[in-house]
Amino acid sequence: MSIVDMKIKEIRAYVVKGQGGDYHDQSEDHWIVKQIATPMSIYPDYKETRTSFGINALKTLVVEVEAENGEIGFGITTGGYPAAWIVMNHLDRFIVGQKATNVEKMWDQMYKGSLYYGRKGVVMNAISAIDLALWDLLGHLRQEPVYSMIGGKVREELQFYATGPRPDLAKEMGFIGGKMPLVYGPDDGVEGLNKNIQQAKEMRKKVGEDFMLMWDCWMALDLPYAKKLMERSEDLGFFWVEECFNPDDYWGYRDLKKAAGNNIMITGGEHEATRHGFRALIEESDIDIIQPDVGWCGGLTELIKIGNLAEAHGKWIIPHGSGIYSHHYVTTKVNAPFTEQLMMAPKADKVLPQFYPLIKDEPIPVNGSLKVSDKPGFGVELNKDETLIEVKKDN
Repeated sequence: MSIVDMKIKEIRAYVVKGQGGDYHDQSEDHWIVKQIATPMSIYPDYKETRTSFGINALKTLVVEVEAENGEIGFGITTGGYPAAWIVMNHLDRFIVGQKATNVEKMWDQMYKGSLYYGRKGVVMNAISAIDLALWDLLGHLRQEPVYSMIGGKVREELQFYATGPRPDLAKEMGFIGGKMPLVYGPDDGVEGLNKNIQQAKEMRKKVGEDFMLMWDCWMALDLPYAKKLMERSEDLGFFWVEECFNPDDYWGYRDLKKAAGNNIMITGGEHEATRHGFRALIEESDIDIIQPDVGWCGGLTELIKIGNLAEAHGKWIIPHGSGIYSHHYVTTKVNAPFTEQLMMAPKADKVLPQFYPLIKDEPIPVNGSLKVSDKPGFGVELNKDETLIEVKKDN
């Protein structure tokens, strides 16, 4: 049977038992869950850690699709049991029995078939995981890496910046920049703002003038605070301020961009989804860089459309850290000059795999760079051990 006629015979969804896969799901001493400014920081009960308000509540979603010849592709994102239930009880009808090459058709049917309750959030996570699994499967069927199927490489190696509280250590490890989590938000007042700026001054002194520094504001700010942070950070040579507002506050982004100086950029989009949301960020808000997460925005099929939209408007696209899934995309795009590595070590003092232990031999950057694998699909293998719990279709 030719690849063109090969159909998908089965789809499977799993969640992870215990910790693993979801980078938010870490121990309480990990920098990722310690005090970071969030939209919930205004409530004392939920200020100290992100796990206190449940950032790790949904856990990881793993989706497998299997073709008639036994080849398998898989995708990983967040969404846990709710997303797995949607995969197995609704979205499966648009996948099983379809030709494996009909990736665009399957995406369109999943999206339009769930419009009445979906569009973003958990439903889009589910669609994203399926889409990534389909691209992985297609690569195995064609015996091609994903990057080859979407245009081929424009660069041999990816360059990375590191996200974590220690850009000084990231510089020593060969990264080209460091993005720090903002600790104090509007609820901490002028004193908190001054503490943020003091941290920035100390870090700038450690890394020197030519190392990129950025703020990750994680949807925590209001416009007056964001303006003050931006202005004072620009004086310290910060490269950008990221995701300052509620993802739906396109007007806040617009006004912050209008107030920005020429030496600092406004970025966002980590929690945005589909080309429609990013069209608003680009056309209405005019932010400088868009940062979709391929596991949340609609998968690779939609990321390609989002990236083309950004390119047509002269914008950079630097995806939110999604490991191997964004690596294959970034290596094909001229307007994606570098990408993100989330520092998974509790103290951000070494480079660890993002999806551990779900992916066997997951590639990580060495000295701040990485060459994307030439193996079929996304080039990795799923570690199917006892931590994966299969979610069955309701009878």
